[in-house]
Amino acid sequence: MLRRDLESGGETKNNRALNNNNYNNYSAARNSYVYDPETRWISWLVPFFVLVNVVAFVVAMYINNCPTENQGNCVAKFLRRFSFQPLSENPLFGPSSLTLTKMGALKWDSVVNDHQGWRLISCIWLHAGLIHLAANMFSLVFIGIRLEQQFGFVRIGIIYLLSGFGGSVLSSLFIRNNISVGASGALFGLLGAMLSELITNWSIYSNKVAALLTLVVIIVINLAIGILPHVDNFAHIGGFLTGILLGFILLLRPQYGWLEQQHLPAGTRRKSKFKAYQYILLIVSLVLLIAGLVIASVMLFRGENGYDHCHWCHYLSCIPTSQWKCNDS
Repeated sequence: MLRRDLESGGETKNNRALNNNNYNNYSAARNSYVYDPETRWISWLVPFFVLVNVVAFVVAMYINNCPTENQGNCVAKFLRRFSFQPLSENPLFGPSSLTLTKMGALKWDSVVNDHQGWRLISCIWLHAGLIHLAANMFSLVFIGIRLEQQFGFVRIGIIYLLSGFGGSVLSSLFIRNNISVGASGALFGLLGAMLSELITNWSIYSNKVAALLTLVVIIVINLAIGILPHVDNFAHIGGFLTGILLGFILLLRPQYGWLEQQHLPAGTRRKSKFKAYQYILLIVSLVLLIAGLVIASVMLFRGENGYDHCHWCHYLSCIPTSQWKCNDS
């Protein structure tokens, strides 16, 4: 009776009190078999991440001190110490690569030979320039706040950080001669988590096909942009794969009718919290995530080159054309 009332929006006299306690917190789409929680968390972690990224960029510009290092040949000189490197060196309006390296940019030689594994995490808080920072922070606010409001700061924080780490590991396996910075791997992790959340909670969405197609198009476009030169698409791919596995693990929603079973008479057959396919996806994703991160990390710190195991993988990061050339590894 409660299921019919929730789906139709009506109430009966016998269920009015029960509906008053539950309807404000849970609703379901028509013909749905799971609950769709309407409770909203207050988003504070994503704004905090944005603040940390902005502060890190300001500190990088302060340390960079372009007027001193370039004898005044800087962009936006009125900013004085915070002025940008010459556009011929950094077209994104930011600091020098030397400054980014000092602050923790991802660099294969430093990670493997100098045992500076912390760069796998520190690099996701740094950005190559003001344009790079603005694009990533806009995406983080657009994607991250919605997810945090729905699932809370703990799960979204785990997805963000582990996806950033996964993106850094895959990037280091293939890119040796260039540094890499940016939150793109973590952002692609959130996109991957959105995709797996849609799949594992398929029955709660009324416009599920349209939502799936929209999300897939967004992901494909962003990955396609990654094949341009000077874009670290390996970080994007590594973050996306990590995020999609974490989504299957952390972003499950319970079965419709599971939470109100406390009101059922004793001895009534009770429903499982999740569907069988949700449990299967969770277990498989957990195994793949642990195995993938462990194997990739071991390969990285042993100094192995990813191209030795995947000769065609350079096409995932850059496709050479008549307009540009690619600098592999």
